[in-house]
Amino acid sequence: MRAELRGLPKELEEIVAGHLVAAGELIDTDPKLAYAHAEAARRRAARLPVVREAAAETAYAAGEYAAALSEYRALRRMTGAPDYLPVMADCERALGNPQRALTLSREAADLDLPPALRVEMTIVAAGARADLGQQAEAVRMLRQAVAAPAPARTESLQGRGAASARQEEQQAAARLRYAFADALLQTGATEEARRMFAEAARRDPEQLTDAQQRVDELDGLTLDLEELELDDLDGDLEDDDEESDDEESDESDDEESDDEHDSDDADEDDADEDDADADDADHENDDLEAIEPTDGRG
Repeated sequence: MRAELRGLPKELEEIVAGHLVAAGELIDTDPKLAYAHAEAARRRAARLPVVREAAAETAYAAGEYAAALSEYRALRRMTGAPDYLPVMADCERALGNPQRALTLSREAADLDLPPALRVEMTIVAAGARADLGQQAEAVRMLRQAVAAPAPARTESLQGRGAASARQEEQQAAARLRYAFADALLQTGATEEARRMFAEAARRDPEQLTDAQQRVDELDGLTLDLEELELDDLDGDLEDDDEESDDEESDESDDEESDDEHDSDDADEDDADEDDADADDADHENDDLEAIEPTDGRG
């Protein structure tokens, strides 16, 4: 990548490199923004294969399959490499052109693709057959690929190169068995599909696929998260209702208590008023007794 970018003026090299780095960082988390960065780099350096490859991969990740197909075609013309045929065929499938995908797969069959790319081409071709309603043929293709002997291509590689190639082949084998299991499931072969999903999970320790989850689903071991969330929500609502009832009960008790206090206070006031009236009456009687009666003679 650096070697290709060195052909640009220094300032432009830094700008293009920055967009490529951003595209690489964002492709898994925000593919649309990654594609925007790759497009910004492509507008400045469209003749560099590394830039066109970034545009193609980010467009594919963002679901812009027409743009991705155009970029992959340009890459193939620029480099002459057949490695892009599987993803080009997959773009054709996504665009609703399964026959064109099969044409590319037949072209790839005559080429010396790496084992991992051959597996990808088989998966795409089987998917195209399924798109055409030829599910039995899709199963046959995948079964034949799974039964084929493992390639010995990596024996000539050394060190990290060999380890990386073996890891790619292991991941490709997991994906192949996953695709086969999925195709079997579509035909109702549940038991064999379960075995293939388990085999895919065994070959996929990094869990790049959800093969183990599919096994659990077929075994009936999965939990319905939506139902659990609804149950939790119902429980929370019931707790809230109980708390609300308790609060209303407390408020009612407080009101009754206040009414009782008000009633007691009113009774006390009435009693005080009666006592005051009685005192006034006594005082009036005392005053009357204090007045001496007259005999009328003054």
